[in-house]
Amino acid sequence: MSSPALDGEVEDDASIIGRSARDPDCFAVIFDRHAAVIHRYLARRVGGDFADDLVAETFLVAFGKRQRYDLARRDARPWLYGIATKVVSQHRRQEERAYRYRNAIAPVPDELGHAERVASQVSAQAMGPLLGAALAKLAQRDRDVLLLVAWEDLSYEEVAAALGIPVGTVRSRLNRARKKTRAALTTRNRTSKLSEVVHSGR
Repeated sequence: MSSPALDGEVEDDASIIGRSARDPDCFAVIFDRHAAVIHRYLARRVGGDFADDLVAETFLVAFGKRQRYDLARRDARPWLYGIATKVVSQHRRQEERAYRYRNAIAPVPDELGHAERVASQVSAQAMGPLLGAALAKLAQRDRDVLLLVAWEDLSYEEVAAALGIPVGTVRSRLNRARKKTRAALTTRNRTSKLSEVVHSGR
């Protein structure tokens, strides 16, 4: 098992988690390193009101499972995202409620491609609830994959590790989530254009 880093070298997550099996206090380093990004992810999914509690729950679960951590994985973030995602699934109703009623929601620009171009034609005020409603309608497992890729920049391999599914399943779920979200945004865009034509008298 690795020893603590020397001469200014940063010790990787796996080494710290490995040491935490016999020195539980050192697991706090994992919290210090990654709590902020996990909090951001959770806040986007369930809103700030719930995020603090779910971060604490995520790291409590991680601490309890630390002895089963795969020490070949030097970066613990995919593991933590996986735990956080499972925690969110236990609070699915809060998440869907947050998507439907939040006035503003973080966009998913890089991963929606055409959907983002369509969405840019909708007013900024309408975009938040529109995208939120589209995300709320996705199946939980599809939404998990989409948000880990789009918001957290995880690779397909990292998402697979986080969720314990094959890479091929990540690809199929992401493709399905993109199509459904794109369709929802496109439908709303067409409706908006029709409404403009009707109200303009043309």
